Amino acid sequence: METLATRVSHPVNPAISAHLAARIQREFTTRWDTLWSGRSLLHGREAGPDAVRLNGNDYLSLTGHPDIVRAQTEAIKTDAEFVIQSSVFLLDEHPARQLEFKLAALVGKEDGLICQSGYSANLGLLQSIADGQTVIYLDSLAHTSLWEGARRAGASAHPFRHNDPQHLDRMIERHGPGIVVVDSVYSTTGAICPLEDMVAVCEKWDCMIVVDESHTLGTHGPQGAGLCVALGLSERVHFITASLAKAFAGRAGFLTVPTAMRNYVLSTSYPNMFSSCLLPHEVAALDATLEVIRRSDAERQRLHAITRRLRGTLADLGYPIHQGTEQIIALESGTEPATMVLRDLLEERNVFGAVFCAPATSRNRTMVRLTLSAALTDAELDHVGAVARELAPLVRPWDWPIARRGRAAEAQTS
Repeated sequence: METLATRVSHPVNPAISAHLAARIQREFTTRWDTLWSGRSLLHGREAGPDAVRLNGNDYLSLTGHPDIVRAQTEAIKTDAEFVIQSSVFLLDEHPARQLEFKLAALVGKEDGLICQSGYSANLGLLQSIADGQTVIYLDSLAHTSLWEGARRAGASAHPFRHNDPQHLDRMIERHGPGIVVVDSVYSTTGAICPLEDMVAVCEKWDCMIVVDESHTLGTHGPQGAGLCVALGLSERVHFITASLAKAFAGRAGFLTVPTAMRNYVLSTSYPNMFSSCLLPHEVAALDATLEVIRRSDAERQRLHAITRRLRGTLADLGYPIHQGTEQIIALESGTEPATMVLRDLLEERNVFGAVFCAPATSRNRTMVRLTLSAALTDAELDHVGAVARELAPLVRPWDWPIARRGRAAEAQTS
């Protein structure tokens, strides 16, 4: 006899449509069964206590910082009467509003908005500043959220070659002025944007420019203010966005806007309108994190030194990491099966990166992404270097497609 207990322990769902079943088979199951050999490409071994973790985004190692934990705990204890609501209803006296002003001032801007995520910030901003009459030019490696923002706006989106301002110039000449979208540092390769040249092209053609500083806010510039401030470009860049889930180690996003545009964006940005505001303890933690980041020059210097050291080691061993320079390192083995082999070999030796594959990359540019943090010890760096040396003859990085393309490009220019 069926009881409530058996129904709960053996749930039954209605059948999905034949169309959806066919789509799952076409877009995922075949990939899982063939390229992934019946196991997840994204989920390998469980990292143990001795693992070297290069699969997070806490670049300055702020998680658990006592000042941040103290601020968060105090907010949980005292803010018992807060109202969970859309952020569009928050008044200027709300702590989130003060944090918006502080973040805007950090990056050299007048005002800004806090969002649920960096994804929401990019989507909502582009939805608000572009429409069907707008041309948007996106670096070919721009974050997916930026592409989705252009799509949601109904804009005409044109990719330009990665980090190629000359190609951008020719594209604008052909299609007319619009909005240019770049990342300050690209999340898959660690390549830094030639931002001064990009801004010059925008000014030549009277274009607006959006710069996603997710991977430079906190890690670059004076007091961690980011690349725009470091290069003296804040007054020439129209909008800056960032995820606060990287160096800020939180759960939020941020975008700058002129104060005169604030209410307009709040009235047109769907991610802001239809998402709840951050909770008081999240705002308190981010506010404390901002102050910690301002005084973290030693951690920034350590992060950059670690980056130079490990990049030098890997390059000397023949790993083709020439496409980037910053704290994100792409081991771009190419195909998904080759990347699964690389991931397994690394994890067997207690080195854990994050696998990036389609749709985060193009189908044949799958990689193990290594992200560095200021807390990595010399012993851990030595271990990663030793593992890379051991694996080089097994995975032959000099034969990876990215390496062959690099040699071909060098041959053309020589």
